[in-house]
Amino acid sequence: MSVANSQKKEGVRGSSLPRPFLPMTPTRLCRYLVPRGLLGRALLIILVPLVALQIIALFLFYGSHLDVISRRLAGAVAGDIAMVVELLARNPHPEDRGWIFREAAWRLDLSLAFETGAALGSTGNRQASLPLLPLEEDLDDAMRERVRLPFDTDWQTDSRSVIIRVQLPDGVLHVEAARKRLFSSTLYLFVIWVVGSSLLLFLVAALFMKNQVRAIRRLAEAADAFGRGRDIGPMKPEGAAEARQAAIAYNSMQSRIRRFVESRTEMLAGISHDLRTPLTRLRLGIAMLPASVQDDAAAMTQDVEEMDRLIAAYLAFARGEGTEQYAPADLAELVEEAAAKARRDGAQVDLALPTEPLVLPVRADALRRCLGNLLDNARKHARRIAIGLTSVPREESGSWAMVTVDDDGPGLPEDQREDAFRPFATFSAGGTGLGLAIARDIARAHGGDIVLEDSPLGGLRARIRLPV
Repeated sequence: MSVANSQKKEGVRGSSLPRPFLPMTPTRLCRYLVPRGLLGRALLIILVPLVALQIIALFLFYGSHLDVISRRLAGAVAGDIAMVVELLARNPHPEDRGWIFREAAWRLDLSLAFETGAALGSTGNRQASLPLLPLEEDLDDAMRERVRLPFDTDWQTDSRSVIIRVQLPDGVLHVEAARKRLFSSTLYLFVIWVVGSSLLLFLVAALFMKNQVRAIRRLAEAADAFGRGRDIGPMKPEGAAEARQAAIAYNSMQSRIRRFVESRTEMLAGISHDLRTPLTRLRLGIAMLPASVQDDAAAMTQDVEEMDRLIAAYLAFARGEGTEQYAPADLAELVEEAAAKARRDGAQVDLALPTEPLVLPVRADALRRCLGNLLDNARKHARRIAIGLTSVPREESGSWAMVTVDDDGPGLPEDQREDAFRPFATFSAGGTGLGLAIARDIARAHGGDIVLEDSPLGGLRARIRLPV
């Protein structure tokens, strides 16, 4: 594949085409609004029925009970005022007003005053003083129904009473009625109780669900860490019975896997010893051969060294570098060390590293082996190698550390690239078929991966992705 064709394909792959506009359907809107986490969804399951129930309760209360009580209280006050107006009409003498006003103050809890010859001007301030309650409208309706005279109301002058002025034939009657006759404090107490109980229930549910989700989250983190080779020990069972059961099953699984790895490692150590002992005897026997067969001895020595190298590669693949622990390391330094080793082996390596350190928790020796395998694979098939290191953001959180190894070799067909990672799969003479398999195994153990792509140099690109 030529450089121009590879660059053309690379440009098509990396181009950002505008995405078609997708209409916001109800299904897509619900999927966008519903939380993704278990805690958010559990709280939503609790919150939606709770809010719906409280809304229905408030609607029924305000739509029926509150309306009836408000109209009855307003009708009682308007009826008392209508009675006073009727008494004043039947007893028009000034001396009769005194006993009417005294009786109204004592029996009806109304403070009365009369302004002779006055007339109503502009209407009183009708600004609502008690929000969410229909007091003003109900009082006006009751006054129009029972008094049937011009009037206005003042809700702002006195915070403890409402002033009602009624136009009589010979003046204006001032009536001061206590607000407690029109309003019951239990109305607000009911609203406070409904809202407060909802908030309290939601808070208790949030704390409870947070503890349950925390147990599941810790189990997921422990499983992820164990899958990457980090020994964090057994989990402490906590939370609900199902979460405790999952933690106990995880601890049992972890113990079984650890025993399996230890027994396999011991077996591999024995195999290594058993295989290398006869190889050592062969080396000694070849070295003691007479000078007349030294040419044949040299070829035999090369075969023995090849067998030793193959055995070391097989054991390294089976062992999987599982004994090394994670520790913070600068990925740029590891890449630079691998590039320097490749140069010492005779490769032409171009290096492009960021100016800032890129520190992340890794198994340094295993990652050196991963980079070394990729560089050895590129060095066998190409004359020029280019290594790059960048950091790109992840969709969920954090970022990815991207290491690219490009070469100008013959490349590999796209339908054979995934097969190249299979153990013992060889596409050229002289290889064991384990280099890429070991490299991908190490990258995936770190939570990343390795993919093969077209290289801008015309050959093959190996892209390593590691979580930061």
